[in-house]
Amino acid sequence: GERDAGKGLEMRKLVLSGFLASEEIYINQLEALLLPMKPLKATATTSQPVLTLQQIETIFYKIQDIYEIHKEFYDSLCPKVQQWDSNVTMGHLFQKLASQLGVYKAFVDNYKIALETAEKCSQSNYQFQKISEELKVKGPKDSKESHTSVTMEALLYKPIDRVTRSTLVLHDLLKHTPADHPDYPLLQDALRISQNFLSSINEDIDPRRTAVTTPKGETRQLVKDGFLVELSEGSRKLRHVFLFTDVLLCAKLKKTAVGKHQQYDCKWYVPLADLVFPSPEESEHCPQVHVIPDHELEDMKMKISAIKSEVQKEKANKGQSRAIERLKKKMFENEFWLLLNSPAIPFRIHNRNGKSYLFLLSSDYERSEWREAIQKLQKKDLQAFVLSSVELQVLTGSCFKLRTVHNIPVTSNKDDDESPGLYGFLHVIVHSAKGFKQSANLYCTLEVDSFGYFVSKAKTRVFRDTTEPQWNEEFEIELEGSQSLRILCYEKCYDKTKINKDNNEIVDKIMGKGQIQLDPQAVQTKNWHMDVIEMNGIKVEFSMKFTSRDMSLKRTPSKKQTGVFGVKISVVTKRERSKVPYIVRQCVEEVEKRGIEEVGIYRISGVATDIQALKAVFDANNKDILVMLSDMDINAIAGTLKLYFRELPEPLLTDRLYPAFMEGIALSDPAAKENCMMHLLRSLPDPNLITFLFLLEHLKRVAEKEPINKMSLHNLATVFGPTLLRPSEGESKGHLTLASDIWSHDVMAQVQVLLYYLQHPPISFTELKRNTLYFSTDV
Repeated sequence: GERDAGKGLEMRKLVLSGFLASEEIYINQLEALLLPMKPLKATATTSQPVLTLQQIETIFYKIQDIYEIHKEFYDSLCPKVQQWDSNVTMGHLFQKLASQLGVYKAFVDNYKIALETAEKCSQSNYQFQKISEELKVKGPKDSKESHTSVTMEALLYKPIDRVTRSTLVLHDLLKHTPADHPDYPLLQDALRISQNFLSSINEDIDPRRTAVTTPKGETRQLVKDGFLVELSEGSRKLRHVFLFTDVLLCAKLKKTAVGKHQQYDCKWYVPLADLVFPSPEESEHCPQVHVIPDHELEDMKMKISAIKSEVQKEKANKGQSRAIERLKKKMFENEFWLLLNSPAIPFRIHNRNGKSYLFLLSSDYERSEWREAIQKLQKKDLQAFVLSSVELQVLTGSCFKLRTVHNIPVTSNKDDDESPGLYGFLHVIVHSAKGFKQSANLYCTLEVDSFGYFVSKAKTRVFRDTTEPQWNEEFEIELEGSQSLRILCYEKCYDKTKINKDNNEIVDKIMGKGQIQLDPQAVQTKNWHMDVIEMNGIKVEFSMKFTSRDMSLKRTPSKKQTGVFGVKISVVTKRERSKVPYIVRQCVEEVEKRGIEEVGIYRISGVATDIQALKAVFDANNKDILVMLSDMDINAIAGTLKLYFRELPEPLLTDRLYPAFMEGIALSDPAAKENCMMHLLRSLPDPNLITFLFLLEHLKRVAEKEPINKMSLHNLATVFGPTLLRPSEGESKGHLTLASDIWSHDVMAQVQVLLYYLQHPPISFTELKRNTLYFSTDV
């Protein structure tokens, strides 16, 4: 009990510290809004006012009061969190904050008029426009950044956002506060008030104001909007798509001169009464999707990670803001390229009167959300219509005000106060599902958001003919700034006529889908955390745990000297009297026998439980190894080989030589590089060198089958580089700044080292040993 109380206390402190940090940012944002108010008021009574007093009152209505409420709350809570122990109480502060929500009600009621007034004023007054485009917000106390500039429109939205944020914090605090704690009833009361308030304003604040009327005279409302990639005349274009009550409109943002109001340009629209989704058979004559090879996408991700860490470095060294802006611009361009080029799942829309349109999505979850939203609207009695040019203009004009998705989904668009998401590895076990009406062939896929958009990362096997599938499969998913996990449950389609009309067409039927937020505090525990996602009456059970990137990079030497995993390679080869460890030879042989044409071999993760079983058998040197290998899924065998190298107590290319490999690969003169890289191989201990050359030849043979298995030398280098080179714990820098930065820089170099040897003409052990005359100066 005591331990739980201690953990609860620690969790409450974590929640509060996080909340205080965001509260500080919020107060700075309110301060930035108030800053121009005084000088504006001063000019209002002169002969050349920028704004009238009435306009100032309207735009800045209640901001001063909100600022004072939060400043007082912050000043009272801060010392309590700094002297945190089990006797500290703070429920009364939250209760007081909730009791002052009336001020927010007044702010919300005035919000639309405030926005409209600010917009009108900035169109008619250049001085005010300059002010409202760049308000300077102070950075947090301990951060290197002195200021960020934000528009007035964005700042005016912050109070509305804030109420939601405080409500979430109350949830978290209650989760970790014992029911008999004096704070508990106060926090409960504050939560009740906040939730009632939120539900009352959600009706008022919804910005989806009516956008002209439908043919039947009802108001036309915006139901959903978002960015999608359209394949138009053979090239990929980013579009903002708006779904209204009775029409789907595809638009793009027009380029406008500075200071002009941004506008959308309508590319096409389809009345929902005329909209159909073509079946795969009907879409035969549709254009084929040009898919960008994986390695190009991987390359780009590496580049983005590298730029990210440069930005972090510049910020840490108080670099010039010009340099940071340049890097951010470069990062945005690269992320935009990725956003445009990675989607490959076709989403086709057909107008009964002729034309078809094709979107490409990276997530089947999103595709089905769009499809369901449209189908739900189509259940109503809809009429076909044609919009006059004026109606179309009004409708497109309303898009800018009504849109709910403001930014292109790339990470460079995130505010600094938004959570950067998780970097590292998420382990998920998909246990089982129940709630199916009749038996079917069922499987699940997992999607996470990385680099700002969702992609499918794992897929269970198909469980045939059942209403209660028991998958019990474990996956390791790499997270790159991820905030959510989505699970989709499918019924497998075995109908030959539907399959494979289009490479990426998914014809299987989605039985249900759901998503959960990856809450860094809840996920980062050593233990598995069991959860259930409910979807359309189906319940899927799963467990997950997260290891951050710096944790997952540790190589832990095995305490035991028996077995092969975690034991020095020289010990194993000596014990086996072999040149290359038995486990390496067996896995390579099996992959060459039946996995060399497997799509994504070495990239697709095997089922973790199978890999653990193989590991145990190799460690025990069991007689049944060969039987087991021949029965095992080939991805599990490939995974076992990777795990073996990953768990070596020191990397195959050794800790001692790691800095030299990093320097060698950075040489630009080809002859010097060749000299150095060969000399380094020669400096490896014999077992390491012979095993490395053996693996090198194997990976080259895998890459020869690239047209079939889609694994190029580059893909293989990306998978194996870090596994063979990453230094063990003692060697890698003790001072991890951001796991993700060191990570991206080093990883790129590690990939390059392996790629260098993979692209090199065959290297033989004897030749290497003979040619010691290159240079023998010490490395």
